[in-house]
Amino acid sequence: MKAVQYREFGHDPEVVEIDRPTPGPGQVLLKVTAAGLCHSDVFLMSIPRDQYVFGTLPLTLGHEGVGVVAELGAGVTGVDVGDAVAVYGPWGCGTCHECARGRENYCERAGELAILPPGLGAPGAMAEYMVVDAARHLVPIGDLDPAEAAPLTDAGLTPYHAIKSALAVLGAGSTAVVVGAGGLGHVGIQMIKALSGARIIALDVDDTKLKLALDSGADEALRSDDPGVVAKVRELTHGRGAEAVFDFAGFQSSLDVSKQLVGVGGEFHIVGLGMGGATVPVGFFATPYESPVVTSYWGSREELIEVVELARRHQVRVHVERFTIDQAPEAYRRLHEGTLTGRAVVVMDH
Repeated sequence: MKAVQYREFGHDPEVVEIDRPTPGPGQVLLKVTAAGLCHSDVFLMSIPRDQYVFGTLPLTLGHEGVGVVAELGAGVTGVDVGDAVAVYGPWGCGTCHECARGRENYCERAGELAILPPGLGAPGAMAEYMVVDAARHLVPIGDLDPAEAAPLTDAGLTPYHAIKSALAVLGAGSTAVVVGAGGLGHVGIQMIKALSGARIIALDVDDTKLKLALDSGADEALRSDDPGVVAKVRELTHGRGAEAVFDFAGFQSSLDVSKQLVGVGGEFHIVGLGMGGATVPVGFFATPYESPVVTSYWGSREELIEVVELARRHQVRVHVERFTIDQAPEAYRRLHEGTLTGRAVVVMDH
């Protein structure tokens, strides 16, 4: 079968032929219908060999996957052959305190047990077939378009987790600022609109993405590289600043702007990874009073079910560019260059 793999440090991903996997006891074989590309993949492929902690190469990429159940390993219950499902990516042990709460993204034993997510250590969804380690990591998607459903597993789940945790400050008359209106940001805008009473101000350095932000429900769209952007946001918020700022870019340049937009008692959520290493100073005179700076990782299984429900109700729709599996290396090149408008998705042609 065809798969997209990161095979050598410092090299671009390749489309290769590998053996079709077989599910073991408790596992599920998925016939992949669509797999999303993510900036985390680019980050992973930028890590030097001596700092790489994502298992061994070659690695089949793809931590945003949907498909149809093709085969069940011994003892599997809860899913049937033919079910259309999404893969919950941050796998955990299933038994620790956090996993018992459905928060496998914060599994307490994942490091100890060398449990890695698909596409980020374990073989991922950027292949015609993939093995999912347990049926509990599958969420039904019904008749959703696979290409639009695949990004929900990260580009949907990750913003949703951050936004849901900030809803207490996003009442009527509040302001939410979304920094980075690309693959995650345009989804986050729709979620803020669906879940809160906040006015939404979107910031980006790309006019095409700012248009996407307005089309996704933002009330204002501003260039984040405008020297006067902080003053404009303060003017729009009557000098107070925003009740919540969500930075979906995660680069030092974006964080340096984002931190200036938070009002007293507001929340600053760093959601995007950037290229890693970006930081924000916290303390007296560095951040507004009673304003937490929050980082988060993916979301819970319960939250993925809720994200899928938002999509079923047409309250959230991911803007996607579709590629064949043979076009995946080109899609990764465009992702690295920042020339994608929404989310890139590989659609399988079985």
